[in-house]
Amino acid sequence: MNQSENSQFLGTEKIGKLMLKFSIPCVLSLLVSALYNIVDQIFIGNSELSALGNAATGVVFPIFIIAQAFAWCFGDGCAAYLNICQGKKDTQSAHKAIGTGMIITLVASIVLMVVFFPLKIQLLTLFGASENSIGMAVEYFNIILAFFPVYMLSNMMNAVIRADGSPSWSMASMLVGAIVNIILDPVFIFGLHWGMKGAALATVIGQVISFVISFLYLFHTKTFKLTKKSFIPDFKAFAGALKLGTSSFITQMTIVIISLVCNIMLAWYGAMSHYGVDIPIAIIGIESKVFTVVINLVVGIVLGCQPIIGYNMGARNYDRVKKLYQSILLCTIAIGIVSTLLFEFAPQAVVGIFGTPTNIPNPEDYWIFAEKTFRIFLSLVTFTCIIKMTSIFFQAVGKPAQAVISSMIRDIVCFIPLILILPKSFGIEGILFAAPVADFIAMIVAAVLTVAFMQSLKTEQMTTQDNAVLKASKQGVIITIGREHGSSGKQIGKLVAERLGIPFYYKEMTALAAQESGLDKEFISGINTNSPAVLHSLYLSTEVVQQAIIAQDKVIRKIADEGSCVIVGRAADYVLRDYKNAVNSFVYAPAEYRVQRVMQIYGDSLEEAKKNIHRSDEARAAYYKNISGQSWGERHNYDLLIDSSVGIEDCASAIYQYVMCAN
Repeated sequence: MNQSENSQFLGTEKIGKLMLKFSIPCVLSLLVSALYNIVDQIFIGNSELSALGNAATGVVFPIFIIAQAFAWCFGDGCAAYLNICQGKKDTQSAHKAIGTGMIITLVASIVLMVVFFPLKIQLLTLFGASENSIGMAVEYFNIILAFFPVYMLSNMMNAVIRADGSPSWSMASMLVGAIVNIILDPVFIFGLHWGMKGAALATVIGQVISFVISFLYLFHTKTFKLTKKSFIPDFKAFAGALKLGTSSFITQMTIVIISLVCNIMLAWYGAMSHYGVDIPIAIIGIESKVFTVVINLVVGIVLGCQPIIGYNMGARNYDRVKKLYQSILLCTIAIGIVSTLLFEFAPQAVVGIFGTPTNIPNPEDYWIFAEKTFRIFLSLVTFTCIIKMTSIFFQAVGKPAQAVISSMIRDIVCFIPLILILPKSFGIEGILFAAPVADFIAMIVAAVLTVAFMQSLKTEQMTTQDNAVLKASKQGVIITIGREHGSSGKQIGKLVAERLGIPFYYKEMTALAAQESGLDKEFISGINTNSPAVLHSLYLSTEVVQQAIIAQDKVIRKIADEGSCVIVGRAADYVLRDYKNAVNSFVYAPAEYRVQRVMQIYGDSLEEAKKNIHRSDEARAAYYKNISGQSWGERHNYDLLIDSSVGIEDCASAIYQYVMCAN
């Protein structure tokens, strides 16, 4: 299926059928990932290790997430970068970024080992380990830490494998490792009586199996090939991948911060209550694993639907975008309601899966706190699911500001302050009430953002694209023109094209790219401007925007292959960097000149002109950086730099004369 056929498929196929096709593999993959985190705790809780064992694994869990944050950052970044390179037919950068990513992942894992090992007592105590559970936690942690390189590389490679078009191989890697863990846990814990050591060994052996399966895939890749040269660090190539993985790192580290603050407060106020330290830590550890399963169902659905959402948003199929949101929302609400009923009416049954406490002084307090935790802490889990779903939805439609706000408002802005404030008045129960209060506030914000977004959408179907065509030309020089806003680069380019008698491309590129991708012309036209200044990189890394950029780059190369022409903007100099017949120019001018030009052409006031110039130049610089990894306007990237304040005609003459002399 070629790109245009795939676009039509995403824009016309029944929504329910698309959701099943795209979401089920993603949901299964995330559930298998959650299985790794939950299996040990179930077997430990049902052994003689009991509640204290669960408390020990609970304090180690955030450290797992720290390792995962780095692995997913590098892996998801390299995966997204690979997809971009696939679209651009760039066979060189992808393998260098992936090879460098693997080296950096290995180095990061070793650094974490070196830092964490001597500080393990302090670190585990910080995350809530008591004098009763610290020994078990250290025993478990020592083994887990020793295999950080395997764990992190496996997670990093799995993301790349999925991006290479082999999600089944990636899922098989995780699934086989999880099954090995499930088989070995009872053997080591119950059969050989190895306790925490047995649980840790079962986990790391499963991780080694997953690593081996993932590593073997590197000899069967589809769209890239790793060689010895791939592992010579290329930080320029990796920089683009790292930027694309930043959001994954932020998401995972947010979980760590929440876990850290929550565990500290539970340990502090637990010690002052009749529950003690270990019961709250053990129960919240169980709650986090159960909650992970619930939230992964929701995240799997909406992540799977991201390509569908993004495409229809870019194609301006706004009615379809709304229907997609409604369908995903209904699935999310259904999952939330079922979970809420289970947590409210059968909390002991859920916690009972993780064993009966036998090594704590007051087992009845364990069950009382478990009931309170699930009935209070997770009372608005439906809201939590909707908030998470909404954040990912905003990412898919290219609205990074709304995505960040809807995500951060619950976890950082509300939850953390509330768990610091409420216990002062309500004791340890105040920590439990912090979650539903944060959910309620964040849900209001998410609802307001969603309603505002939906109202902003036009209720029209896909707009008709211009019938743009490639213009006939003769073989010869290709002139690219980058320019500052207000420097008259477009007018200069048009004059040069007229003098040389060759085609001129500006807005025609967006119309052709729209035909190539199935996306809307105006959407493509605005991809280098439509985001807040601080979020350009996040906006440009969204899937639908990358789809537009890839289509646009293809069109630029097609235009160049037709023959001599002038191309204005769109980082054409970088896209055509391998074309020997390309002359790359950059047009600039003093600020005062540009302000006057903008006021004259667009009718802006002085302040409006200054603001628009700053915003436009900043957006163009971010776009160029995203495309090339290089600095926009940097003199070394161009053959000609021209100050247009000397006059538009003179600038056009200078480019014309340069081209004629060069030929």
